[in-house]
Amino acid sequence: MKLKKLGCSDLMVSEVCLGTMTFGEQNTEAEAHQQLDFAVANGVNFIDTAEMYPVMPRAETVHRTEQFIGSWIKQSGQRNNIILATKVAGPSRGMPWIRNGDNDLDAKNIRIAIEASLQRLHTDYIDLYQLHWPSRNAPIFGQKEFNPDLEHDSVDIEATLDVLDSLVKEGKIRHIGVSNETPWGVSEFVKHAERKQQARIVSIQNPYHLMNRSYEQGLTETCYREQVGLLAYSPLAFGRLTGKYVDDALAKGRLTKFPPTWSPRYMRPEVITTSARYTALARAHGLTPAQLALAWCYSRWFVASTIIGATDLIQLEENIRATEVCLSNELIAAINQIHAEGANPAQ
Repeated sequence: MKLKKLGCSDLMVSEVCLGTMTFGEQNTEAEAHQQLDFAVANGVNFIDTAEMYPVMPRAETVHRTEQFIGSWIKQSGQRNNIILATKVAGPSRGMPWIRNGDNDLDAKNIRIAIEASLQRLHTDYIDLYQLHWPSRNAPIFGQKEFNPDLEHDSVDIEATLDVLDSLVKEGKIRHIGVSNETPWGVSEFVKHAERKQQARIVSIQNPYHLMNRSYEQGLTETCYREQVGLLAYSPLAFGRLTGKYVDDALAKGRLTKFPPTWSPRYMRPEVITTSARYTALARAHGLTPAQLALAWCYSRWFVASTIIGATDLIQLEENIRATEVCLSNELIAAINQIHAEGANPAQ
């Protein structure tokens, strides 16, 4: 397992990060602990979670993921051996159960959120504290274009950075990052940090996979020049890139367990068609579709760590072992040809 420097930080993170949003919904506490044990035993030192997990978000299950990780930390004694990342939810996206719906990225809310996460996770500090999504209007979660008609009141980036910097100085956070951000947002965080000599963002957690390579359009240069590392999430495109839905449209998984309104971008006809092409390509080259998709992310120069998720140890092992797959120039050319003929259907 390779270790990579995360942005401009001193964190050396494993190229595979264990994503945990199934813990508490699709996985029991015992299963969560098994996954954590297996990941750490196989060289993964990076664990990512969020206060709003598990998904799909529900009032009945909110915070369970952090609680399950916290109980594992308490029982295993592994806190000093892992890099722990979590996220604070932005303004409510139909989740009034998070801080009673008053959950913007201001000082009051961020302080309430961090204290609660620390308690649930049984730790005194978070290695990487991330903003789950922006306060402002931004083209995220399947919104392909910026729409000024959607403008609304929001907390200024500078105000959010002020409280995050204070929490770093207090020792509750080691480093900060953003998620579901744009080139403009990254640049603003860097600009204000440099101007006020405050904590600098070291990472961005955005979707990146074979059917959504939009990160390459602007963010690669921005993050390279500003030393912000990419944490690639949804590398298997909600399971579309595993091939299971190609073989059986009703296969067990998030796309059939949850309503289509939860993940509409992965239900588009062009996504279904493109996933079939990548599935056929992988199998023609003696790979599983998941191996192809993950090896693509693992091999990209701008990806600091790829966040994988699984519901059982068989899936988790395959995902981790995909680090051993080397894509030939011929296979990369074929991937790029499919991309050129229908770029980013799941953006």
